[in-house]
Amino acid sequence: MALQGEPQQGGGLIFLDGELSEVALDDEEASSFLALVGDLDAVTVSACPGCRSRILAAVALVDLLDAAPPHPRAPELVELADEAPTLHVYLVDEGKACTHEAWLDPGFDEWADAVEP
Repeated sequence: MALQGEPQQGGGLIFLDGELSEVALDDEEASSFLALVGDLDAVTVSACPGCRSRILAAVALVDLLDAAPPHPRAPELVELADEAPTLHVYLVDEGKACTHEAWLDPGFDEWADAVEP
């Protein structure tokens, strides 16, 4: 969910399947990826309102990537989403230090369980 009134922050993004697999995009890759697919709101199940960390619907993410212009890392993200053991892919925003205190819905607990080492 995009923050209204704030500029889009930079920084890398890490996509996780909740187990052992991840795809990490550096700042440049993340910027070009988001320029192609948008803010990911259409595939978001739950999100922190203070940063870009969120839970994404895996099937919807694959559909979004299939419909978007090509990105060099899209095949890895499609594979991650297709192979995810749950219906979700977890996105960690590396571009902003955030405590996620404003993330109040129950999705936060699922996200935290999936991304904590």
